[in-house]
Amino acid sequence: MTLSEFIEDVDAPQASLVVVNRDQPMPVQRMLEGLFEGQPVAVSEADLPEGERDVVLLVRDGDIVASSPLSAVMDAVLLVNSDLFITGSRGLEDAELPAVLAGLEDTRFDVRGYPETEKDKLLLIAVSRAIEREAWLAGEGRLRSAFQRLSRMNDESGTRAVYETLAETDVDVHVYGTPDWMPPVGFDVTAHAGYGDDFRRGWFVVFRRPEGGGTALVAYADTPRQWSGFWTSRDDVVDAVAKDVAYRL
Repeated sequence: MTLSEFIEDVDAPQASLVVVNRDQPMPVQRMLEGLFEGQPVAVSEADLPEGERDVVLLVRDGDIVASSPLSAVMDAVLLVNSDLFITGSRGLEDAELPAVLAGLEDTRFDVRGYPETEKDKLLLIAVSRAIEREAWLAGEGRLRSAFQRLSRMNDESGTRAVYETLAETDVDVHVYGTPDWMPPVGFDVTAHAGYGDDFRRGWFVVFRRPEGGGTALVAYADTPRQWSGFWTSRDDVVDAVAKDVAYRL
């Protein structure tokens, strides 16, 4: 399969995020609505007399499947921009994803990148860093990450710091992209370089634990600034993506 074929196979039920008993100002609600505008995620709010305040609920098929403080969602994606990840201002220790965002797995997102928008792609960036954090905390297993251009690892100080940190663990780190830069001797990662579409337009972060289990993000640039992608913790899909990347790229 190609990366885009994995994305085309995604078929999740409609998801809803409900902000309950909001005390935060209306612009926060508008920011959350704007983040998911045009995506298969409905955003609304509700006042519940017996409920906690400033809480976000994730609802699928009428069932509440996760909840998170609104403040956690704000800190994760609403009050940040991609520069925090690129420069390293937000490191691995700060990359935990709120449950209501992590729970949007198996949902296809179609997003735009800079300069069309500052926010659309941010959710996928946050998920990528959360998977890298998962690998870092595990301290072992295998991580496969695609950058389109390998030079991105060197150009983005935050990204380089993350992968230098991961390289110091027992995680087997593999990186993918076009060979406009190669990791130097002593940078303990395995580089895979090529010029095919999945090297140039693919974005994935796939972590597998030695005992099984893990998480995968898969995205593909349909045009230079338009991305389609999803993430999942389903073992069969994570395994399939990991094996496909290992054998094809």
